[in-house]
Amino acid sequence: MLKEERLNHIINQVNIHNKVLSADLSTQLSVSEDTVRRDLAELAESGQIIKVHGGAISKSFHYPFSEKGIYKKDEKKEIARKAIELIEDGMIILVGGGTTMIELARLIPEKLHCTFFTISPLVALELAENPNLEVHMVAGKLSSNSQILVGSQVIHQLAEIHVDLCFLGTNSVSVKNGITDSDWEVVQVKKAMIKSATETVILSIAEKLDSFQKMKVCGLSDIKYMVTDLEPDHESLKKYASKIKIM
Repeated sequence: MLKEERLNHIINQVNIHNKVLSADLSTQLSVSEDTVRRDLAELAESGQIIKVHGGAISKSFHYPFSEKGIYKKDEKKEIARKAIELIEDGMIILVGGGTTMIELARLIPEKLHCTFFTISPLVALELAENPNLEVHMVAGKLSSNSQILVGSQVIHQLAEIHVDLCFLGTNSVSVKNGITDSDWEVVQVKKAMIKSATETVILSIAEKLDSFQKMKVCGLSDIKYMVTDLEPDHESLKKYASKIKIM
């Protein structure tokens, strides 16, 4: 594979999954980890990604308030628009982090009076702009990679609340492997979020479908709804429809 093809593959994987690991890229590209590290350093120097220990993350995680550089921004807005249909007045809702969740927070109508808990400072700031929402932020250690709060303190607090709906983003989703991620701390927090909710909703751009990471969050049986940017009857969603409600 030519260098340009490698770089394009890396950028694509970072955009889709938000975070990539050098070891995984080495396997995917059939090159050494040293080669991957040099490629990541070059992409970071050119401002296309952010290099972190063991891999790279999307710039959109660190610059979410900018209209530039958000991958599939229109698709994420469509996902948020559909997800809001599940929110009813008076609900208690738990929200994860990520750029799709920020779009969700921005689009919540002022006519709704709800209580929100979130593990994302960035999402909390957006929710606080709505005068009819009561917003609580779960406290913990801020992950510099995912920009959400993680750790035992977060998990302990989540065990003490019960919410009507939990909105979660996902790194990868497939029928066989369910919801998976590449960050152990994030996985533990997501597990706790799912346990605290009556119903859990997964928000995912279509490109994350049929992919998987090494760490499992849950199976599809633990999720009530999956919201994507595709039409619910799209061919690629048919195999999911028997396991989960599609929006």
